[in-house]
Amino acid sequence: MYKELYELVLNEHRQVFEAQPQEDLEALMKAIKEAERVFVFGAGREGIAAQSFAMRIMHLGKETFWLLDDTTPGMKEGDLFMAVNGSGKIGYIDYFLDQAKKTGAKIAVITGAPKERTPSEADVNVFVPAAVYKGTDPRVVPSRQPMGNLYEQHLFLLFDILVMIMERDMKLTHEQMESRHRNVE
Repeated sequence: MYKELYELVLNEHRQVFEAQPQEDLEALMKAIKEAERVFVFGAGREGIAAQSFAMRIMHLGKETFWLLDDTTPGMKEGDLFMAVNGSGKIGYIDYFLDQAKKTGAKIAVITGAPKERTPSEADVNVFVPAAVYKGTDPRVVPSRQPMGNLYEQHLFLLFDILVMIMERDMKLTHEQMESRHRNVE
């Protein structure tokens, strides 16, 4: 059963990678590289993937904040607010998006349902074509895994690949990234 399941999971991810609109990824990486500061938010397992992405963006040398940390400063024009909203229908993320827009920050939404309200109002709308919990887009790769597993897993892989591309584009080394890692562990 183990082999059958890992082959199923790998095959599902392969299909998502092959269906991924690359122009969406290019737009997101451009927005991250151009931003003065990056603010990140997501909920649940998607949020955990978003936090890992925020950490790596910081390792790339970008000033990066998790939106709800008490030490997070206010947003302003020139900043990027990046939200992961798989279903595109998480109400409090809509609220954060509305508040971020008022600051003049650029908005990027990573989603499995790009036609829903939150992603449709973003400056950068990244469609990840993986089955997502409560998703509505018929173009996603279907999954035999429970709930939003495929989407949530895929975010980790996709975000790590984007960091590798940006590391190269920004002419950084692994050592430079590592020099920004927390050193009090």
